[in-house]
Amino acid sequence: MGSTKTSGSPEHSVQSVRVTLRRSPIGTPERHRLVLRGLGLRRIRQTVIHPDTPQVRGMIYKVGYLLEVGKP
Repeated sequence: MGSTKTSGSPEHSVQSVRVTLRRSPIGTPERHRLVLRGLGLRRIRQTVIHPDTPQVRGMIYKVGYLLEVGKP
């Protein structure tokens, strides 16, 4: 017999975090600018939504002084 799966997409079971770039990365270390690119942030006041994983939280922690973080 087959296994029973719940219907719906996996996004509903994963928590998300909203990240907004609030300060300019000009004058910051190159590694911090690369982290911002990895998060998908290119412009001030740009907002992206990511899954709330340890990897994303680590990236947010590294450049948190440039960001605003909240729930979607």
